[in-house]
Amino acid sequence: MAIIKPFKGIRPVKDKAALVASHPYDVLNKEEARKLVENNEYSYLHVVKPEIDLSDDIYEYSQEVYKKGAENFKKFLDNKILIQDDEEYLYIYAQTMNGKTQYGIVGCAAVEDYMNNVIKKHELTRKDKEEDRMNHIRVSGINYEPVFFTYPAVKEIDGIVAEVVKNPPEYDFVTDDGFGHHFWIIKDKDKINRIVELYSKVPCAYVADGHHRTAAAALVGNERKKNNPNHNGTEEYNYFLAVHFPAEQLTIIDYNRVVKDLNGLSEEEFIKKLSEVFDIEDKGTEIYKPNAMHNFSMYLNNKWYSLTAKEGTYDDNDPIGALDVTILSNHVLDKLLGIKDLRTDKRIDFVGGIRGLGELKRRVDSGEMKVAFALHPVSMEQLMNIADTGNIMPPKTTWFEPKLRSGLIIHSLD
Repeated sequence: MAIIKPFKGIRPVKDKAALVASHPYDVLNKEEARKLVENNEYSYLHVVKPEIDLSDDIYEYSQEVYKKGAENFKKFLDNKILIQDDEEYLYIYAQTMNGKTQYGIVGCAAVEDYMNNVIKKHELTRKDKEEDRMNHIRVSGINYEPVFFTYPAVKEIDGIVAEVVKNPPEYDFVTDDGFGHHFWIIKDKDKINRIVELYSKVPCAYVADGHHRTAAAALVGNERKKNNPNHNGTEEYNYFLAVHFPAEQLTIIDYNRVVKDLNGLSEEEFIKKLSEVFDIEDKGTEIYKPNAMHNFSMYLNNKWYSLTAKEGTYDDNDPIGALDVTILSNHVLDKLLGIKDLRTDKRIDFVGGIRGLGELKRRVDSGEMKVAFALHPVSMEQLMNIADTGNIMPPKTTWFEPKLRSGLIIHSLD
């Protein structure tokens, strides 16, 4: 059964929250991050992406980068931009996008739950990215950013959350992307204890977004446990920062693909080969969005096409074989375009659905890419089924939006 634990959160003073809150470390490159902080000394990007404050000749995974992040964090504390609560609380972090609000409980997850697969994963992680996040935690002793979890909804927990959010939020602001961010502190001990008790009956939690941060946080906690001869299980490093959302409130959006060339095929040859696997319909110049599972959108030479996978090209009884990313990878990217490894091949790139299908058109029309594919989003049921059966999704399958803003709540391991 899953664990959620209250903690003494480190968070911005109220009048600086909107300035501190930043994009997560992995959604911006260094140049984009630098531009965002030009007129904002309070941006938490100085902590989670500290290479922006160092010269370009410094390797992004060097100890100097991790030390700079810790130094910037300490400066925020010393200057009272960030403060720590005196008591252990749970918190609520809500986000509003397109008129829909999702409510997450901020509390610590247990390292032991990750190690025992009570916290379930659906993606592989890369060791270099794991080690990068682990080094940030090792040097600072802080979980700088929360991870994004989901769990099967519990009606009574939903009721407690609904009661808390009737009160004015501690933070309430809209970011430049139009998304609303709302934050409450749960100080009522009875409510905290009841949430902890109810959550302890939840059979498992799922990593929705942030697999590398989750792995890094759990592995560093486990590392500290092994290195502490006086370990007794009550230490704060046994837990790491997470925001827990009921699964029914979340929406996964599409995660699309653009490819640089047709692997030596002419456009006519490529479409002919596609027709062996898909029913193809020319949709003309108007943007076409996939309307169901196993239906794809393709943009090639100023035209949109509907591609519907033919029966026998997928297996709906296989959690992985039923995925549209698997169908596209097996029958198009691999067999036709010669792209064997989605993680390393430089001929393919991935575009989150939040950018819209117009971004696919733009990248093809610019000449940077030759063809684009849009996919129907994976469902929450598919994600949970894959995690439950111990399977791993292909790379770049799920895109959650809105992303959690970093800097609104931080957890210390000490």
